[in-house]
Amino acid sequence: MAHLLIDGKWSDEVALGRIEQGRFVRKESQFRNWVTGNGAPGPSGRGGFVAAPGRYHLYISHACPWAHRTMIMRALKGLEGMIDVSVVHWLMRENGWTFAPGEGVIPDPLGESRFIYEIYQRADADYSGRTTVPVLWDKETKTIVNNESSEIIRMFNSAFDGAGALEGDYYPMELRGEIDALNDRIYNALNNGVYRCGFATTQAAYDEAARELFATLDMLEDRLSRQRYLCGIQLTEADIRLLPTLLRFDAVYVGHFKCNKKRIVDYPNLWNYTRDLVQRPAINRTFHIDHVRKHYYGSHLHINPHGIVPCGPGIDFTLPHDRERFAT
Repeated sequence: MAHLLIDGKWSDEVALGRIEQGRFVRKESQFRNWVTGNGAPGPSGRGGFVAAPGRYHLYISHACPWAHRTMIMRALKGLEGMIDVSVVHWLMRENGWTFAPGEGVIPDPLGESRFIYEIYQRADADYSGRTTVPVLWDKETKTIVNNESSEIIRMFNSAFDGAGALEGDYYPMELRGEIDALNDRIYNALNNGVYRCGFATTQAAYDEAARELFATLDMLEDRLSRQRYLCGIQLTEADIRLLPTLLRFDAVYVGHFKCNKKRIVDYPNLWNYTRDLVQRPAINRTFHIDHVRKHYYGSHLHINPHGIVPCGPGIDFTLPHDRERFAT
């Protein structure tokens, strides 16, 4: 969910996406520059954003699955000491994401912003568009580099390798075709599919989204019956993009978004796979289930008008898993 700036002025219009024939359609991000090892332009945008420790700041929400994937990649690549972070409050209402005091909130140290939309205003006084997280900010040029999570994790994967990042390539050349194909299906049917279910305004739109969602979960369950990770023996970007949705599924999407045909705990391989990944210390410290539950149930008043946060379900991500049975 997001709100809008229109010609640099705040609007409390909800602008996560648009509805077409009852179907939820997500809008695209607008800031698309890239941090690169030598400052050369990336696949889109302009150049000049060279990878350097301490130069960039990341704004995120612990509740947001798109922001979560950037935090996972930041941790896996050892960038926590190079790219500092601000964390918004879990509740998002008429002012969008805010830095209101609360457990886990890390205020904006750069512009002392009260709201995320003020960061967009600092980057472009006439900006029109959504004010989403994550946001990657350049302290040197005082602007937003990028607000598209899929591109931020690609930067984190490789741009800082010459600046002291940990070893590890989560988008290896030999697997890119397979990763891209998985990403495309998982994004449309599952990452965004849960929102297509939850925000549908017609039965036909909901039914269509739910069919695609559970067909994709069935496909992933079968795939993970034969190998430890989505692309075999190696953890890749595809796993990092899938995991935030799996972690939120039973706690929020089953009830709040009506994705209740089956739960992740009903899929033996997906459930073991989820625990395998989230039990890794680097990933575990990025996951904040309280922010997740409070945000969705408390912020989406068009779905949950009284903002009541349910007491369950209890999900034990610490249970042992069986994924070591696959060769590595």
